[in-house]
Amino acid sequence: MEITDRDFLNTPPLKTVRFGGSVVETLAKYKQGDLSDYELLKHQLADPDIKDAQIITWLQEFRNCIAQLTKDHEQLIHTLLRLPWVDRSQAVAEEYMAFLSNLVSAQTVFLCACLQMIVQYFTPKRITISEGGVDLSDTDDEDEYLPKHFNRCHQALQLITRYVPSTSHFLVPILQAKFPFVKKSSRTLECYVHNLLKLSVYIPTIRRDVLEIIIGQMLKLDVSASRSDIEEAEEKMAQSQMSGDSTEEAVFDMDEDLQTHEPPNLESMSHPVADRLDSLMAILLAYIKDVCLANGCLHTDRTKDLYRDLLDVFDKLILPTHASCHIQYLIFYLCSFRLVSLLPLFFLMSVAVLILNYNCVFKALSEAFLDHLWKILQSPSQPAVLRQAAAGYMGSFLARANFIPVPTVRACLDLLIPWIHRYIDSQDSKGGQACCDISLHGPFYTACQAVFYTIIFRHGAILAGDMKKGLEYLQSLNLERVVMCQMNPLKVCLPAVTNLFAAITRKYQVVFCYTIIERNNRHLLPMVHSSTGGDSVSANTNPLDSFFPFDPYLLKRSGELIEPLYQVWEEPADSELVVPKRVPQGSKEDELDFLGGETPQGDEMVGMTPNSFESNPSIGSPPVYFQRQC
Repeated sequence: MEITDRDFLNTPPLKTVRFGGSVVETLAKYKQGDLSDYELLKHQLADPDIKDAQIITWLQEFRNCIAQLTKDHEQLIHTLLRLPWVDRSQAVAEEYMAFLSNLVSAQTVFLCACLQMIVQYFTPKRITISEGGVDLSDTDDEDEYLPKHFNRCHQALQLITRYVPSTSHFLVPILQAKFPFVKKSSRTLECYVHNLLKLSVYIPTIRRDVLEIIIGQMLKLDVSASRSDIEEAEEKMAQSQMSGDSTEEAVFDMDEDLQTHEPPNLESMSHPVADRLDSLMAILLAYIKDVCLANGCLHTDRTKDLYRDLLDVFDKLILPTHASCHIQYLIFYLCSFRLVSLLPLFFLMSVAVLILNYNCVFKALSEAFLDHLWKILQSPSQPAVLRQAAAGYMGSFLARANFIPVPTVRACLDLLIPWIHRYIDSQDSKGGQACCDISLHGPFYTACQAVFYTIIFRHGAILAGDMKKGLEYLQSLNLERVVMCQMNPLKVCLPAVTNLFAAITRKYQVVFCYTIIERNNRHLLPMVHSSTGGDSVSANTNPLDSFFPFDPYLLKRSGELIEPLYQVWEEPADSELVVPKRVPQGSKEDELDFLGGETPQGDEMVGMTPNSFESNPSIGSPPVYFQRQC
């Protein structure tokens, strides 16, 4: 029996009594086959009432014999790693971090176990209150010292990284595996994401991997909270508040960690999944802002590095994901930062060359992003689905990002339109009649729709200032040849896009589309039979399965950073922009929904030919009834 004489001021009485010999003696006995003191040591280390002084004494003894702690003592090491050190005194925390540093330096076999132990502290502890064997509550720990605990974890990781440079290689898979289930509470997800982003600051080599982990999990939330579901939840909440009904309906009762009954927060989302996503988007957007801005000034090098990392994640995760609603706004926000520097010589191509023709001396991330999308769209080696997605992003970004200057819009049109004309030339040169087949000409149709969509939103800016030069520019695009070609893009594009484009181009006498629209309407059967049999079904109004990535942003808290950058639909000042009465059935309602951010959905998906309809529903951007009038 041994009694320590270490004195700690301002602490409760210490438990200084321990049984068995020293750690060195215990390990020696274990090697000889005597396990009694060994098991007693593990039992005392696992004692929940162990005091700080005893922890420090043991840790010092373990540090003195660190070379003996081989893999044979794995159970003992795991017992040490379960010591509750983060919420102990500063002396314990420092001694424990010193022990971890010695352990991973001398016994790298325990590196992953140490990393797993630290990462598990990235989320708040769960506090369960039980009575009579029944759990009455299970909530997150609201400990006011939680930030201090997180800081200690990061100090430990920095020490380990210093002693073991290859730590990042083993850390990334652990961060992925330990990510909380997406239906955990918002607080749990926020803490974990915040700690991962903080980790990427002092281990910058893993930032791309960290962003990929976070965005991959956020995409699960994004695609499971559709626009229609979010709007329906907001509508129910608004009706409840108007009627004075204090009972709040839970949208998804099976979600984990539902909070106790509290007054509704006007800044929170009524849809629980959307509320979690909103919290995480706010954290990511704040992180982007903190990385890019230093004392209110843009840090060029850091912004470029973050853009490259985020663009890699965009290509891998976001671009191939159809019908995500909000995640893509991360790169939308990042591209709003303008880098004040001369265009580099190596970038004098595609978009950059055309921008130079407009005497633009600043290189913006938005131009770099558009150039990236353009390269994907016009590359035959890329899968058609990615080329179509790139065209959708390009058109939506040009239309909705109010920070994109008119010269850039014109530069992109000067890329898209010649490519469209060359595509038409290639089809005409083959001879015969080119059929209206989406499976063959998908990238062509999406490029046409991107042009139409851009002109709808940005024609006012193009014509502003000098109406004559603006009209000459639009006429120089030779849009008439595009709409009258054999592939007939007006038949495939969304009716809402087609009708608004036709009304705008007719007003300015750029091109007349209504003859073609009426002919297409006559050839479009309102009802068709499903190829799988059964009752008649409505014809598809979204054969391209169109997706406008930057439809209006619905999340409230994070939306405060997006709203100033967003181009809403501006109603024409005069009454000249009138859609003729003879338009396809239902197009007036589609147009209103389209202006509010909806991509109309057809009931059927077009098959290999224009006249074949299958029974699989097409997926478009659901309607927008709330948030902002666009």
